[in-house]
Amino acid sequence: MTPKILVLISGNGSNLQALINAKEQGQLKAEISLVISSSSKAFGIERARKHNIPVRVHELKSYYQGIPKEEKAKRAEKRNDFDQDLVKIILSEKPDLVVCAGWMLILGEKFLQPLQEKNISIINLHPSLPGAFEGINAIERSYNAGQNGQITKGGIMIHRVILEVDRGQPLIVREIDVIKGETLESWEARIHSLEHQAIVDGTNKALDELK
Repeated sequence: MTPKILVLISGNGSNLQALINAKEQGQLKAEISLVISSSSKAFGIERARKHNIPVRVHELKSYYQGIPKEEKAKRAEKRNDFDQDLVKIILSEKPDLVVCAGWMLILGEKFLQPLQEKNISIINLHPSLPGAFEGINAIERSYNAGQNGQITKGGIMIHRVILEVDRGQPLIVREIDVIKGETLESWEARIHSLEHQAIVDGTNKALDELK
């Protein structure tokens, strides 16, 4: 029986496209059963629909509607509701693996624990090497560090998702060398060039480890 993966996206969806292409070329060991987007404006939605892959939009802003940023406790409560509802969608789909391919929201305990209890693995693509530049703006931060002489290499990893952000076990690591005087745009393009094969390789590796 072919495994099922569920893909989480927030934006352009180029890594989702890499998974779709790999599936069509016989290089992905799973069916993409559902794409969930955290934004109704994400171009990745169109990519999925073009290939007849079901899509659900699950937007945090709809949960925060009418609640000012100052009301932190109420917004935290609504964020928990958002996470728990996301879990319900995923569990109803019964995927073998969840792939975060450009998902821009932190996944907290209310999300992770129920999936762990059901033995559903989650992997994520992060545009930095293990132990470096965890969290947001990793590409820009690594670029600045490279140009300042603090690092000689950058890269990406596909890693398991745990409560600590971007600290899960790496499955795939790919590196590039720092080039002095390079523009941020060039650095970013080289980082992204690693992602499309890595997301496929990381997904296949995670699926193999489920057996």
